[in-house]
Amino acid sequence: MGCGGSEEESSANSRGGGGWGGWGAGGGGNRVTSVETQNVSLQPIADQVRSFGTIKAQDVISITPQVSNRITRFYVDLGDTVRQGQLLAKINDATFRDQLLQAEAQVAQSKIAVSRDSAAYFRLRTLQDRDLTSIAEVETAQAAYQSSVAAYEAAKASLTQARENFSFTEVRSPVRGVIISRTGEEGDIANASQPIFEVANLVGYESRVFLPVQDWRFVKIGQRVKLRVSNESDATAEGVISRKSPQLDPTTGLGEVVITLTNSGPSIYPGVLTESIIDIEFKPQAVVVPRSALVEKVETVVEPESNTITLDRTYSVFVSVGDTVAELRPLQLGIEQGDKIEVLSGLRPGDDIIVTGQASLKDGGKIRVATGSDFSSPEGSAVASGSGGGGWDASSRGGSSAQQGNANGGNRAAAFANMSDEERQKMRQRLQNMSQDERRAYMDSLRTANASNN
Repeated sequence: MGCGGSEEESSANSRGGGGWGGWGAGGGGNRVTSVETQNVSLQPIADQVRSFGTIKAQDVISITPQVSNRITRFYVDLGDTVRQGQLLAKINDATFRDQLLQAEAQVAQSKIAVSRDSAAYFRLRTLQDRDLTSIAEVETAQAAYQSSVAAYEAAKASLTQARENFSFTEVRSPVRGVIISRTGEEGDIANASQPIFEVANLVGYESRVFLPVQDWRFVKIGQRVKLRVSNESDATAEGVISRKSPQLDPTTGLGEVVITLTNSGPSIYPGVLTESIIDIEFKPQAVVVPRSALVEKVETVVEPESNTITLDRTYSVFVSVGDTVAELRPLQLGIEQGDKIEVLSGLRPGDDIIVTGQASLKDGGKIRVATGSDFSSPEGSAVASGSGGGGWDASSRGGSSAQQGNANGGNRAAAFANMSDEERQKMRQRLQNMSQDERRAYMDSLRTANASNN
């Protein structure tokens, strides 16, 4: 008849949360939940926008040949660093050298003609003053002189062009930078309309990102940016928003934002893909809690006028009061950053919030605060208990009386008094995978074995 109340006791155990360390020492049915807490402190937090972009040089200069002819030699290749004025390539200059020599000869010839016609003109003017020549002869000499001067000026202009064309057969870099593109090979024809080099001017790097309107509208020039190479965990560069498109792209609906790098690490180079983390709003001192500590409540709201259904979400957190009682605090949330959330109201620095074990708590529920290795599942807490016996009693016998619970707890404590820490740990793991009936049978067998040994 001693087992006649087992079914009722089992039901009581089920209603009590499964026993195993979830009851007080008195065995009266007041459940105590083991929890972990975390102290609330002021921490920095930022509202961030994340997007991917490619690093590029701020200025990329295309170098196009100014004359067309066959390329005879390349002096640089991709990745080479060049200085301003450095020779990059040579174009066949035979034709342009001949044109230069011809222009120089034409200038010399025109100069002689100017000197000759000038002397003739001024000699006739002298004779005219003495009435020794006609006005018509003077005018003819003047016209010849002026024509010679014009021819001379034209010859000089042709010489300038010939010299410039000859110099263009040497393709030189206009800036200091790095060769990021080269078109063609030696023997190809240089086209005056097609670049053969692209040089990245080494004045700095930038990244261009394209943001949706909900992020683009909050981005402002001067905001701080951290950049992280996609396969690295930490930020490898810093920058600021330097330019922002005044309108969205009509096709994609995205807005362009230019980030100028102010500090970069060894992983930053043109062409590398980076994740840009833009700080929209930064608060150096804010009440911050982990997202995992939040308790979310969702209510369905029906709008009869519009016949629509919406979800009303509210968030709370449990606060440990005196390490014995859990108090539910409704929160007003602010900035979210990863797994951290700012709390605008509901918490103060110094509050101890429950971060583990809050799923089954209710407002005013009893708790036992444990941290580190002391925190374990209810089953583990029961096995580790060596005295008091309250947890053991509720689990195994339904908690009929405090005296019975203490006695049974003492028997179980005796069963494990001589166990090592390693043996206790193995037993905890074994008990966690057992059902309630299997645990009871296992504990009875251990108690019987301990009694026979004594």
